[in-house]
Amino acid sequence: MGIGGCIALIAVGAILTFATDWEAESVNLDLVGVILMAVGLIGIATFTSIAKRRRAVVQRPTVIERDHR
Repeated sequence: MGIGGCIALIAVGAILTFATDWEAESVNLDLVGVILMAVGLIGIATFTSIAKRRRAVVQRPTVIERDHR
């Protein structure tokens, strides 16, 4: 799941939590919205930490050869 999917989860969760007044007997939609927002935030944190690792530049050690004459 990319960054767009995580943002979509956060948006859908916020809509369910704050913008709707639907009621279902067996499902608490406020709780579902909060869970979706939490999963989206965890996804963004995971995505950014993986992206940082991929961008890290590894410096190769420099070997200097000296001529001992």
